[in-house]
Amino acid sequence: MDVNAAVAAAAAIAGLCTGVIAVLAFRWSEREQQRPTRTSLHTDAVLPPGVDTVLSVLRSSAVVLDESDSVVKASSAAYALGLVRGGKLAVEPMLHMARDTRRDGEIRQVELDLPRRGTGRGEALAVSARVAPLGSRLVLLLVEDLTEARRIEAVRRDFVANVSHELKTPVGALSLLSEAVMDASDDPEAVTRFAGRMQIEATRLTNLVQELIDLSRVQNDDPLEDSEPVRVDELVVEAIDRSRHTASTKQITMATGGTSDLRIWGSRGQLAAALGNLVENAVNYSPAHTRVGISARRVSAPGGDLIEIAVTDQGIGISEKDRERVFERFYRVDPARSRATGGTGLGLAIVKHVAASHGGEVTVWSSEGQGSTFTLRLPEAGAGRDRSHNGPDRLDEDDDRPYDTDPNTEIPAPEVLP
Repeated sequence: MDVNAAVAAAAAIAGLCTGVIAVLAFRWSEREQQRPTRTSLHTDAVLPPGVDTVLSVLRSSAVVLDESDSVVKASSAAYALGLVRGGKLAVEPMLHMARDTRRDGEIRQVELDLPRRGTGRGEALAVSARVAPLGSRLVLLLVEDLTEARRIEAVRRDFVANVSHELKTPVGALSLLSEAVMDASDDPEAVTRFAGRMQIEATRLTNLVQELIDLSRVQNDDPLEDSEPVRVDELVVEAIDRSRHTASTKQITMATGGTSDLRIWGSRGQLAAALGNLVENAVNYSPAHTRVGISARRVSAPGGDLIEIAVTDQGIGISEKDRERVFERFYRVDPARSRATGGTGLGLAIVKHVAASHGGEVTVWSSEGQGSTFTLRLPEAGAGRDRSHNGPDRLDEDDDRPYDTDPNTEIPAPEVLP
């Protein structure tokens, strides 16, 4: 009995000690959790009240540095631009600015070109950095991405330069021709010849100004403001009428086909101008005694049915390097031929802007010496859709080739227009 009592007493004492130790450990753990850590000091106690909220809604990339140049707070945009890595500011010029500002309290601003992360092409990222003191210990760095603004400014500058050059050519020719007319006032034949050249240059100048106006309009206007269901058949007829005289002179046959009674929702004027430019280009760049085909069909797409309008010619074709640039403003595949036909280099740029503003796209397939196919894809008008048509109207999901890419392919149910 004495032995059992001793064992029981020892077990009770051991249990009591274990309980005391557990309680002490629990209390010590709570005290450690409540003690402010270095991280919490940086993120909560150090930042002035409300600063965290303000930084979270800023469009600029924001970084807050403490007196040891450690990052106290950084926005997600700052990480995306690669400004912060491993808890440190990774851009040395910005770090020097922050130290200078911390020393004298002056606000500093500078524009920098930074290497773009994730690309091996050496592309620069243009940013504007502004550093200001935040309280007595912190420094705030705000960074604006200027890359897109720089690109737009470069495009605008090139556009002005190109417009100046294009306007200078016909204006200079008119000036010289007027002098020639004055010098040849006693020669009626020469006057007639020079006057004819003046009419050609005046027409070219008029076309250039008009296409500049059209390009400006499609860039600034919202096609939804005057949108309506537009019949594709009517757009095709207007485009053919626009180029009928030139096609007749070159004895080019224009054929239409595909699905009839299709409708597109958009601005009738802009859509007519876009398709008219495609047909006009096809006629201008086709040799005599060839054919230009215009065909339309409905194709299925994840976001809703699309209307494809394909313009196919049997012209000189476009090289691979030129296909990437044909939709640029003032870019000409064959400058000499474009000037001979009165081309301004703005027609395809207008087509691209019209397609984009209507939620569609324009693509090109071409083979040198065989011809080209420009395909305009636009959303179909939901109202008045007529699905009772003949012939195939779906694009196979595995077939990403352009419609009627082969100029020698027969257009279904053609209607030949002289």
